[in-house]
Amino acid sequence: MTDRLEISRPDHGSSIKLSLPALMGAGGLPIDLEARLTGLQLRQAHQLIGLRLALALISIFFVDALFADSQPRWLLVLWTSAAILTLIWPMTMHRRLAATDYGHASRKEVRSHGLASLLMGIAWAFPMVALADDAAPVQVVGLWAMTSCMMAALAISYQSTPLSSTAFILSVGGSSVWMMSQQVNPLLAGIVLVYGLLLLVASLQQAQKFAEQFMTSDQLAENRELVSMLLKEHDLEGAGWLWQTDASRRLCDVSPSLARALEREVSEIEGRSVLEIFAGPDWNTGAFDAALHLLAEKLKSRSAFSDIFLPIMINGRRRWWEVSASPRVDEKGVFLGFRGVGADITAQKESAERIAQLAHFDMLTNLPNRLKLTEELARATNSVSDQNRLCGFLMIDLDRFKSVNDTLGHLVGDQLLAQVAARLRKVCSSEEICGRLGGDEFAVVLRSIPDPLYIEQLALAIIEAVSRPYQVDTHTLFIGASVGSACAPQDGKTAETLIRSADLAMYRAKDEGGGKHFAYVPSLHADAEERRLLEIALRGALEKDQLHLVYQPVVDARSEEVTGFEALVRWVHPDLGHIPPSKFIPVAEEARLIASIGNWVLRTACHEAMYWPQDVRLAVNVSSEQLYDPEFLETVIQALAHSGLAPDRLELEVTESVFLREGTGAIQLLDRLIALGVRLSLDDFGTGYSSLGYLSRTRFNTIKIDRAFVQGVAANRAESLAIVRAVVAMAESLDMMTTAEGVETEQEYLLLKQLGCFKMQGYYFGRPMPAIDARGLFPPMMRQNAVA
Repeated sequence: MTDRLEISRPDHGSSIKLSLPALMGAGGLPIDLEARLTGLQLRQAHQLIGLRLALALISIFFVDALFADSQPRWLLVLWTSAAILTLIWPMTMHRRLAATDYGHASRKEVRSHGLASLLMGIAWAFPMVALADDAAPVQVVGLWAMTSCMMAALAISYQSTPLSSTAFILSVGGSSVWMMSQQVNPLLAGIVLVYGLLLLVASLQQAQKFAEQFMTSDQLAENRELVSMLLKEHDLEGAGWLWQTDASRRLCDVSPSLARALEREVSEIEGRSVLEIFAGPDWNTGAFDAALHLLAEKLKSRSAFSDIFLPIMINGRRRWWEVSASPRVDEKGVFLGFRGVGADITAQKESAERIAQLAHFDMLTNLPNRLKLTEELARATNSVSDQNRLCGFLMIDLDRFKSVNDTLGHLVGDQLLAQVAARLRKVCSSEEICGRLGGDEFAVVLRSIPDPLYIEQLALAIIEAVSRPYQVDTHTLFIGASVGSACAPQDGKTAETLIRSADLAMYRAKDEGGGKHFAYVPSLHADAEERRLLEIALRGALEKDQLHLVYQPVVDARSEEVTGFEALVRWVHPDLGHIPPSKFIPVAEEARLIASIGNWVLRTACHEAMYWPQDVRLAVNVSSEQLYDPEFLETVIQALAHSGLAPDRLELEVTESVFLREGTGAIQLLDRLIALGVRLSLDDFGTGYSSLGYLSRTRFNTIKIDRAFVQGVAANRAESLAIVRAVVAMAESLDMMTTAEGVETEQEYLLLKQLGCFKMQGYYFGRPMPAIDARGLFPPMMRQNAVA
């Protein structure tokens, strides 16, 4: 049996010899090799620890039973306790090393493992020396049978730790030989001696095979790593290089490719500290990147490393390098330095950063996007419970931005959004993160709220900043902002609930006219739920015949005779009762139900108008969504054809909002309706984004004066009087009629008549009435003629 196992490991000409003493923890190996070897030795030695424990306990029980009648009880108890104690040490070592996956194993643990095996061998030698004296032959044979089984088990399971197997076999085997020579005869003792030696030789041979397998695996791993590094250098298409250092971490045998990458001469780099070269200008300041600290630790511990990403300053430009290396040793195991590869990955790094930028930031404004804001808000809400503080979220929606986008185009709209983003940055402090959610919606995450009133102050500052005039190209633009806010934890403990709460508050601010801040209150969730249930009920209202029409008279201002009716839709729900239009019409518009409801109103009203005199007209409100539908013209034609109503008796009322979306074909559709003979009325003129251009684009027959101006005239407000006079004069010059809405008193009627209004409608002349009551306003003969 040899005592030295030599395995050649080609490490660029170096060779390492793994001796039997090294396997027994005597040292003499490189640090990294020793750590891998001892970890593997103890891992394999502990694989059958459960089986060895069971065998030892059974053997202890067997020996106690074998000598129970011939030995004092106290002696057996003392021996049993000592034998069990020798089992605890290996178990403790196994648990401690397994907890670190044997990463901290060293030759000290290998020697400790051998010592534990020696103590266990001494414990089992005791019965053969002390208890077998004057023992019966059956006791001697039984004791030897159990100890020989244990020697065989340890020789097999401790093949990776020859120190442990040798210690146990020699101590127990030697005691067995002594017992046989004393109690039986020298011949049998010789047989026992041969058996013990065979076990010892077999154990050491298994240790030799273990060493060969280990070194072969280690050699293959190193060769694979070297091949991988060389292949990597070739795959980098000139962007990579080999580098190596001496034992003092100085660069040596510098390659021209490394010098070119550093934009320096080989002579400038040769012999310089690798850390100094990689640190660049930071070497003098000491402000090293964390990656350089990691590299220094790896070099100090002489550990292999891969894929360390280093920022390198080269002639004032920051580059990113990826470096990997392994330690080098000579044939005696003496550390020589490191050899590795490096590559310039600046392009890949910048590409990855760009991708991360695109994933978390809005391209137009360069503000954090919805994903980034949600992540930041999640971190803020998590810190609320940890640090017992408040955080907040502001939802910002731009008022009147849509009209800018639709009338001036998306290019102007995008420039306006960029200016809004710049103003938000100035308003927000370093503790606040402003971002763009999408479209014309922005948001602000408040990591910490110093004062309960701070949210209100910040919201008002945002509204004031956003509402100042903008200069985009040659346009001076005016928009506003509606802000909703929510605060954690009272308004929501997660990012999702806080965003929803702020969103509900923002919509309440818009519902109240915009340009305001509204803080979340719990009732907003109830309102949102009510709207949701209302939408569900509204979707079935037509099919369930819950909608009906009422008709409000339109009279001639001079004769006070009825010249027409405006058809108005009403909803009666079987459980909710009468639901006012002011409540369900906005829901219908948001749910995209307004078009189907509007078309139903048109068909039903045209059919009803056939019961009126032939000179009485029908006015029907048409939503912008209906006019954006290219099939709406066919809907009007079918409604007129099926009812038999003359086109000039139908007057469609549209609002100015229809002109705010260019490219929808709405203006062309209005022209086709006019060509069909249908009359058009411009509703709510003067209350929105009024422009004389609307009147020049389309030939309207009527301009309707809003109820707000009618009340202003009655209150003798100068601006209302001036607006009504201007509208009437303009209508006359364009050969149009005017209709005043919401006339409720005789005073209003007389004033508007004096100002020159052609037609009027309102409670003063009649409330909206059912169809049967509208028919009753006319003599039966006139109605009969109508339906005839």
